[in-house]
Amino acid sequence: MTPPLDWRAREALTLAPWAMHAADSAGRVHDEPAHPVRSPYQRDRDRIVHSAAFRRLAHKTQVFTGYHGDYHRSRLTHTLEVTSIARTLARALGLNEDLVETLALAHDIGHPPLGHAGEDTLAELLRAEGGFNHNAQALRIMEFLEVRYPEFPGLNLSREVLDAQASRKKDGSGPAPLLETQVVDAADSIAYDTHDADDAVELGLLTMDELLGLPLVAEAAGRVTARHGVLEGAALRHAVLHELVDLQVADLVERTRRALEMEGIDSVARVRAAGAPGGPRPAGSRLVSHAPALAAGKRELETFLFDRVYRSPRVLAVRVPAQERLTSLFHWYGAHPEALPAGYRDRADRFGVPRSVGDYIAGMTDRFLEHDHARRLQVG
Repeated sequence: MTPPLDWRAREALTLAPWAMHAADSAGRVHDEPAHPVRSPYQRDRDRIVHSAAFRRLAHKTQVFTGYHGDYHRSRLTHTLEVTSIARTLARALGLNEDLVETLALAHDIGHPPLGHAGEDTLAELLRAEGGFNHNAQALRIMEFLEVRYPEFPGLNLSREVLDAQASRKKDGSGPAPLLETQVVDAADSIAYDTHDADDAVELGLLTMDELLGLPLVAEAAGRVTARHGVLEGAALRHAVLHELVDLQVADLVERTRRALEMEGIDSVARVRAAGAPGGPRPAGSRLVSHAPALAAGKRELETFLFDRVYRSPRVLAVRVPAQERLTSLFHWYGAHPEALPAGYRDRADRFGVPRSVGDYIAGMTDRFLEHDHARRLQVG
């Protein structure tokens, strides 16, 4: 019986030269013995999945604060959809799927309750402390806040995972991110463009006819009709939105493969050099990108969703009072830091009370925020 390949041999056989091999990892901040079965990136993935921050995503808003239906996305279901799309892209491009899965599962663990409404509120409340950004908060969780091991703070993830998360909050001034990072960012964009539209129609914020007025959606609908004939209602919506994902994924794979070939990308070093200042392409540009026509269609869809969904009166009517509750709770803990859990009280000595209060509230789920607001401020 042929013994199974270990992870090093498997990666050597299956990964493209431009992929990040775990054998070439820069390691961890705190050295640990190698695992006999799992690669470093497999271990990173498992550490994310078993973290408290990941579990809490199940009860954090994606977009629609205060809508308590079971259909629309939570932050966790969005994360799983991003992971699915990212793995498809990774396999098509010969990338490290374990690293891609880790990055996708981790990419939103820094989001506070109430979705972007919560992030905007915390950013304002913590302005004097340097602000709040969910990408920076995810890195803070990875390196410091999540305490799971007795030997070190944080999750002690591989440096490539930490660097990838750090790159999500930079201005593109350094080396280009790994292709694995670029793929996850692209998958995130595909997922929220498509699935936010789906949720908006389900909640009655948009009609399918309005979506079909957008060129990119109309193109997806034309493909559906050519394949299935005339559809109506939920069958039409589901088919069109599935096709919209496939359309974006196929375009991204084709465009990226062509760029890798034309630019002679044959190593991770060449990936990092591409798009870096002084590199062979415009600074900040990425190898993983859509064709111009599809990219324009995505921008039009995103502008439409911003105007008609994210800033719609119905959404804002729920969002504003939720933000007021978060603000009230933040100020209450600021005045009563002794009520913080022990770990946050201890960290307040190092980072200050406002930042520790922000860390605590950012870790709350939507429903715990509501419960704690009622308990602390004696509402109801």
